[in-house]
Amino acid sequence: MTVHHPRSRTSPPSVVRTFIAVELDEAMREALAAVQDDLRAAAPHRSVRWVRPTSIHLTLKFLGDTPVARLEEIKRALDAAAAEVASFSFTVEELGCFPNPRRPRVIWVGVKEPTGTLAALWRAVEVHVAPLGWPTEKRGFQPHLTLGRVQRRASPADRRALGALVERSDVGRLGGITVSAVSFIRSELKPSGAVYTLLADAELKVSP
Repeated sequence: MTVHHPRSRTSPPSVVRTFIAVELDEAMREALAAVQDDLRAAAPHRSVRWVRPTSIHLTLKFLGDTPVARLEEIKRALDAAAAEVASFSFTVEELGCFPNPRRPRVIWVGVKEPTGTLAALWRAVEVHVAPLGWPTEKRGFQPHLTLGRVQRRASPADRRALGALVERSDVGRLGGITVSAVSFIRSELKPSGAVYTLLADAELKVSP
């Protein structure tokens, strides 16, 4: 007798990994890739895990595990936050590392927005999203674009060399980004790297 087994069906996930961010344009991603190439050529071999340029965002809030049942609620909160802030621009310039050049763990380029509108957008997101169960991080908002993360196996000498490389590297001003929306993004971690899916865009107010 032949037994027919029912085909297995993959159930949709009940929880997904999400974050809120400002997207970059292609020109900026190419500029960041060029900076990464220069640093990679001078850095100790395999000391840094470089972020794919297509995966670089200006993160406003990392939510992490998010119940699918609550995605619409978060989208509404994000719409409310975006409606409070007018569109604006920021520039990308300077190279740095967290926590400091002596013990670098993250290599980044800075984001400059002198009017305070970017900080206002971050605060609006926090005001509307944090009460839903994702508290504000104690370290506050430090706008930056992550280029790479130092490998855990990197030796103390390699870390010192990386810090020195960052301190002596002058990337100048890489360009500017006009912000007209904030994005709600799903992140799927796969062996080949993170895969991002746009869940929603929340449009900012049009500048007068």
